[in-house]
Amino acid sequence: QVQLVESGGRLVQAGGSLRLSCAASGRTFSMNAMGWFRQAPGKEREFVGAIGWGSGSAVYADSVKGRFTISRDNSKNTVYLQMNTLKPEDTAVYYCAARSSPYNNDYDAATEYKYTYWGQGTQVTVSS
Repeated sequence: QVQLVESGGRLVQAGGSLRLSCAASGRTFSMNAMGWFRQAPGKEREFVGAIGWGSGSAVYADSVKGRFTISRDNSKNTVYLQMNTLKPEDTAVYYCAARSSPYNNDYDAATEYKYTYWGQGTQVTVSS
């Protein structure tokens, strides 16, 4: 089992920045990649980005590319989502997720069912 705990969500003004953290514990050695997803009110959950746990290479959804950056600190078993130039449409509950298999491409990285473990989510609200 892997436990994931997100933190860092809050209210921020449009144009501002925020960094979310996702701390992993438990059988973290089984993790191969970490993903960030978000769900806005009344919408389906969508992929934000993912990072290979070993490689540190990240992929992003087009909607956040150039504004969001994912990084990880292996020594702390923590993944970060740095969000810059935030927009009201970024308002959502943000979830981190872990998977045991590496992703082969962007589509694979965005495939939700391949993520075994999920955090409880953290609310990000961007005011206009």
